[in-house]
Amino acid sequence: MRNAFHGELAQLGGELSQMCAFSTQAMRDATRALLTADLLLAEQVLGGDAELDWRRAECEEHAQALLALQAPVAHELRSVLGAVYCADKIERMGDLAAHIAGIARFHHPHHAVPAELEEKFGLLGELTAGMADRLTDLLAAPAEGMHAELETADQAVDDLHARILRLITTPNWHDGPAVAANAALLARFYERFGDQAVSVAKRIEYAATGSLPA
Repeated sequence: MRNAFHGELAQLGGELSQMCAFSTQAMRDATRALLTADLLLAEQVLGGDAELDWRRAECEEHAQALLALQAPVAHELRSVLGAVYCADKIERMGDLAAHIAGIARFHHPHHAVPAELEEKFGLLGELTAGMADRLTDLLAAPAEGMHAELETADQAVDDLHARILRLITTPNWHDGPAVAANAALLARFYERFGDQAVSVAKRIEYAATGSLPA
């Protein structure tokens, strides 16, 4: 019975990993749509967000079934409840990617990001998608130290976010307040995507080790 239960827990971890991979691709596609003013790709990201919602619901139902039909001990209970928490956070990552795609669609056929910021937003896309890639692997095989690893990666996202905010608030900014506000909102979406990934890593490490990372 316990082996079957552990098999269900492993399957639940796999479902979370698949969710994370889906949100990673959404972020990559959203960034490409943003930087290339690709309307079809932006709409693809927006249309795919419903599937991520469905995947979250499936994970939650799976976790609830395990709680209803099994009698998990402490570390197993941490894993099941952690899966529900993480499914919500990963779904939020997909929402943030969809928000970026939505801005790209709204500004089409024009570019939503001014040329002087394109390189920085491209880097934000690479950094956040890279974090999500790593999180996908760690969800399938949790490891101690995963929170610290993702938090270190997130610092680079936070630093770049701060640099963009400084650029758009200097007296040398010539693209106007509307473009600055749009850039600030986009940068915030990337920054929050990274934060959600760190939050998932923290909860999964706690579920695996019983110690809440600092």
